[in-house]
Amino acid sequence: MLFGYARVSTQDQNLNLQLDDLKKAGCQRIFQEKISAVKERPQLQKLLETLREDDTVIVWKLDRLDRSLKELFTLINDFQAKGIGFRSLNDAIDTTTAQGRLIFNIFASLAEFERDLIRERTKAGLAAARARGRVGGRPKGLSAEAQIKARAVKSIYALKTHTILEIGQLFHLSRATVYRYLAWQESK
Repeated sequence: MLFGYARVSTQDQNLNLQLDDLKKAGCQRIFQEKISAVKERPQLQKLLETLREDDTVIVWKLDRLDRSLKELFTLINDFQAKGIGFRSLNDAIDTTTAQGRLIFNIFASLAEFERDLIRERTKAGLAAARARGRVGGRPKGLSAEAQIKARAVKSIYALKTHTILEIGQLFHLSRATVYRYLAWQESK
């Protein structure tokens, strides 16, 4: 069975162009939603639960299915593993044909290559920064504002009139932060 999936990002946008093309492509059932790709997409979830072997999912364009290239390739690979075809009308991808699978696998390989290059560049950049004496991550210690609070926390704690919980409530701090502030004062 041919299933269509149409999506626009906002309520103001119109699905008509996608719906018309999906119907022309022979989709017997079309799942549609007006929602950003970064949010939960209940219609996509329903589509995924409906799919069976030998079904085909058709989208108007790849980015209608997913914004993240990695997630898109994972989803299409899952389709292939389950015997489900995939077509993108405007991206010339059709995994129901040998040529379409080849094109898809080339795209997937290029995406993986790009991720590997980014990873290698990041590692090289961090190594170069370390070689110059630069250390990544958060600066050690407390900010000037936190140091002032830590001194005040220690002063009140030294009076022994308030519990750790009460001191935390007084300064809008968690118990763990109160203990951390006290430990910082002790280390000085």
